Amino acid sequence: MDAPSIESIAVLLYDGFDELDAIGPYEVFATAADHGAGFDVAHRTLESGGQVTASHGTVVEPEGPLDGTDPDLVVVPGGGWNDRAGRGAWAQSQGALPDELTRRHRDGTTMAAVCTGGMILAAAGLLDGRPATTHHGALADLRETDANVVDARVVDDGDVLTAGGITSGIDLALWLVEREVGADVAETVATELEYDRSDEIHRST
Repeated sequence: MDAPSIESIAVLLYDGFDELDAIGPYEVFATAADHGAGFDVAHRTLESGGQVTASHGTVVEPEGPLDGTDPDLVVVPGGGWNDRAGRGAWAQSQGALPDELTRRHRDGTTMAAVCTGGMILAAAGLLDGRPATTHHGALADLRETDANVVDARVVDDGDVLTAGGITSGIDLALWLVEREVGADVAETVATELEYDRSDEIHRST
């Protein structure tokens, strides 16, 4: 499925999200914007509120809630899934977030999940019948859904993308930069971040 063009990006934050899952892609998109990409990236939460505490204790103050915004892309981080933690991806998959993601995707928003953020997309039914991946510790859970599990670092199915373990969120974001604005900008960003990109990209045809 072809994806719409991407300009506005919301990196979703919730209590217990893994820091690098969210901050890595955010920095990639923000750096790409510094080099001419037309991205407007912001940290958002599902509901109004103040600070959010990540899985390792980092405290972040998002720009505001998703409500009232219409991003072209929502990036969903993971964190806390494998421990079935009371805060994190597992808890989010049991709450209101899956329905919100389903609604936004139905209205045309592209979804990208990092690590066990993919399990939130699975809970929303957004991976049903689609190729997908997630953190290696949650692959057994993903295989119990209707997703088609793929052995790749990044899986691009057009308007739904997933990435494997924690650092793969950087590869996912760099791939989206390449897909949206070109390989030259993606390579410039990777060079500035001193990051060796992975070529393990599965793209649906």
